[in-house]
Amino acid sequence: MIDEGRALFLQIAEAIEESILDASLAEEAQAPSTNELAAFYRINPATAAKGVAMLVDKGILHKQRGIGMFVAVGARDVLLRERRAVFADRFIDPLIAEARTLGLGPEDLADLLRERAAGARTEGNPA
Repeated sequence: MIDEGRALFLQIAEAIEESILDASLAEEAQAPSTNELAAFYRINPATAAKGVAMLVDKGILHKQRGIGMFVAVGARDVLLRERRAVFADRFIDPLIAEARTLGLGPEDLADLLRERAAGARTEGNPA
C-alpha cells in the first residue's frame, strides 16, 4: 500500500478514509491507534499520528480521552461530499468543457454516459 512518492501521513489518512467509506470502519467505531498503524505499516508512530491528526482536524475522527480515537458521526457523509467535489473538479468539469468544444449538450452527454455504462455492464464489469 505504501507509495514511496507520496507523504506517508497522507497515505495513512487516506487508508482510514477508505475504511470509513467502504464501511469496514463504521461511524462511532474505534479507529486504529497510532501505535497499531505504525506497527502495521512499519513507520514511525509520529508519522501515523500526523495522519490521524489530519483526520481529527477535518472532523472525521475524534478523541475520547483515555480511550482512543473514534470515527465521528457523519464522517462518511463528509468524506462522500469531499470525494464528489474532487470527482467533479477532476473529471466532470473537463468533460463538460470538451463536450462544449464538440458541440454536445447535457442530453448528448447523458446519452453517451448511459451507452457506455450499458456497455460496461454487458462486458461483465459493474457499472
